[in-house]
Amino acid sequence: MNHKLSRFAVPYVVWMALFVVAPIVLVVIYAFSSDAGGFTLDNFARMGTYAVVFGRSFKLALIATLICLLIGYPVSYVMSKEGPRFQRAAMVLIMLPMWINFLLRTYSWMSILENNGLLNRLFQKIGLIHLYNSLFGTELSYFPMMNTQGAVILGMVYNYLPFMILPIYSVIVKLDGSLIEAARDLGADALSVFRKVILPLSLPGVLSGITMVFVPSVSTFAISKMLGGGTEMILGDLIEQQFLGGAYNPQLGAAISLVMMLIVVVCMVVMNRFGEGEEQAVML
Repeated sequence: MNHKLSRFAVPYVVWMALFVVAPIVLVVIYAFSSDAGGFTLDNFARMGTYAVVFGRSFKLALIATLICLLIGYPVSYVMSKEGPRFQRAAMVLIMLPMWINFLLRTYSWMSILENNGLLNRLFQKIGLIHLYNSLFGTELSYFPMMNTQGAVILGMVYNYLPFMILPIYSVIVKLDGSLIEAARDLGADALSVFRKVILPLSLPGVLSGITMVFVPSVSTFAISKMLGGGTEMILGDLIEQQFLGGAYNPQLGAAISLVMMLIVVVCMVVMNRFGEGEEQAVML
C-alpha cells in the first residue's frame, strides 16, 4: 500500500522540484554571483540604497493587512451567525470578484479613481469639490486619488480582502456552540464571551488570513504599478525593474528577492508560533 502511494507522489515531487525548488536554487545562485559569475556579497551590500523601498513596502502591506482584518473579521463573524441561505449568498458575493482576471479588477479601479473618473465626476455632480474649495480656499477641479499610496492600499484591500474573510469564517462557523452556551451559563456577557472564547478560538483563522494578505501585498507589483503610477515603488516593482527594466541587474534582483523571501518566512514562523501558544493557552 505504501509502495503504491509513493508512486502517486512521484509527479508531485517532480513538480515541486522543477517549479519550486529549482527556481529558489537559481535565485540563491544569482544572489551570490557577480556579473562575471564569481562569488560576491556586493549584491546584498547595495541593497542599503533601497531601504526606503523596503520600508514603504512593509508599511503599505501592514496597513492593507490591518484594514482587511478590521473589515474581514466582522464580516466573517456576521456570516457565521446567519442561516445557510445567507451564508451561501454572502460567499458568492465575496468570491464573485475573484472570478474576474486580477488585472481587469485593478484596471476597473483606475477608471474609478482617475482625475476624470467615476468618483470625481460624482463629486462634481453633488457639489462636493465646490464645497471643499469653499471651505479650504482651494481651486481644485478634481480630487487627486491616482498615483498615491492610498490608491495602492485600496487596490491591495480590494484584491486580497477575500483571503482574510474566508479563513476566519471557516474557523468561526465550526466553533462548538456548547462552549459559548457554557460561558453564558456561567454569567459571562456577550463582550466577555467574544473576548475570552470566540476571539481566542478564531485566532488560527486570523493568523492564516493575515499571512494570506500580507505576503502577496508586500510582494505585489501590478497594483503599485497601475494604481501608484510608478511613483510609489515597492519591492515587487524594484525586483521587476532589475529583471525586466532598464536597470537590468538580475544578481541584485535575486538578492532582493532572497532577502524579502527570508523576511516573509520569518514573519510566518513567528505568527505560527504565536498561534500555537494562544491555542495551548485556550486549551488550558
